[in-house]
Amino acid sequence: MHTERILGFKARVARTFCERARGLIGTKDLAPDEGMLILKCNCIHTFFMKFAIDATFLDRDNRIVKTVRGIRPWRLFVWGGWRAVKVLETKAGAAACNLAPRGV
Repeated sequence: MHTERILGFKARVARTFCERARGLIGTKDLAPDEGMLILKCNCIHTFFMKFAIDATFLDRDNRIVKTVRGIRPWRLFVWGGWRAVKVLETKAGAAACNLAPRGV
């Protein structure tokens, strides 16, 4: 798994089925500028998570289509919408200041 900068965050990129399925499960915490970018994804869950997250759903051009803040562990279903093709997961509160949908 490699990392890249996206929307000001240093994100681990989950590309394979196994990487996407695992996501942040088992991660104890994230720094405020860290996250995980999950490709080929427009819906997430937070089963087995240890902390709350913010989810920023993106289209093919990395434009924000939806941001869901403060998702608690054990949430069954969070959908990003039809246009979402990837999601940036960050620690809860990290997306609140600088990420919001544009051009929706």
